[in-house]
Amino acid sequence: MYFQANQTQDTPGEVDFNPGIIMEKLDNWLDGFISLLPNIGVAIVVIIIFYFIGRFVKSLIYKSAKKRDRQNLGSMLGGLVKYSIIIFGVMLGITTIIPSVKPGDLFASLGVSSVAIGFAFKDILQNWLAGLLILIRQPFEIDDQIEVNGFVGSVESIETRATIIKTYSGERIVIPNNEIYSNAVKVNTAYESIRSQYDVGVGYGDNLDEAIEVLKEAIPKIEGVDKEKGVDVLPWGLDASWVTLRVRWWTDSSRAEVVSTMTKVIPGIKRALDDAKIDMPYETKVHLFHDQTEETDGDRDKQREGWPSNKNGKNPKPRNNSRRSELVSESATTNDE
Repeated sequence: MYFQANQTQDTPGEVDFNPGIIMEKLDNWLDGFISLLPNIGVAIVVIIIFYFIGRFVKSLIYKSAKKRDRQNLGSMLGGLVKYSIIIFGVMLGITTIIPSVKPGDLFASLGVSSVAIGFAFKDILQNWLAGLLILIRQPFEIDDQIEVNGFVGSVESIETRATIIKTYSGERIVIPNNEIYSNAVKVNTAYESIRSQYDVGVGYGDNLDEAIEVLKEAIPKIEGVDKEKGVDVLPWGLDASWVTLRVRWWTDSSRAEVVSTMTKVIPGIKRALDDAKIDMPYETKVHLFHDQTEETDGDRDKQREGWPSNKNGKNPKPRNNSRRSELVSESATTNDE
């Protein structure tokens, strides 16, 4: 009665401080909280149940993916399903505590907020989605050796945000999944075997067919070279100082095996050609000094660049000889006079 009597007292033009009103509000809130305690308890139980359901479903997804040797995909999908179930349980708990709140309203508000979150965390979501697509489509797998954006190394893990690779020099490179998914990726270990090649030059005076046969016999004997796929030795160019032969062979696709075999093939090529007495010439250069060329030097209709022989066999005389002949002729004319 005291609270009710004081509640009606209000002096115009003054700030009324009525402790009774405050106590009344607190009493109403406390009564409402006590009346909601059963609902709150049920909501907590519901959230806990959905939490364990999410963990259980995640475990099932991970184990199923592990049987297919796709642990990363199982971990990512399992985490997505787990948190989706937990969020659904939380929303169900909220509707249990406050029955006036409808699940549809919560989903609608969640949809609006997800758009705002999507704009705020666009890069993170793009990398997450790219990582999921990489794990589903599997353009490469863990321990594959890849090359992307100038980085070369072995894939250590594919995470929700980035792919981790370890370079051959022991460095860790973190590449965002979005860059990997939107750029070209070279997978060096996609197949069991990979082809290597090396160019070697032999002299123009040597027998080309003999050089090819020597290399075809020597290289398959080298450790690491795939003998079943054979070795190719192809005439590849007529260069200034030698005839270029391109030697191609197959090895295991791992980087260590490729490098190890290459360091054996190159010395093997040299030994084979040395034993066969086939020359591997140094680079040769020809220098033309135009102040010592022919009497037709400067005449573009007659001058011969590089001194090729004329088809008619009549080559111009060297300029110094021509000049000497003119001097001799002038001297003889003077003496006669």
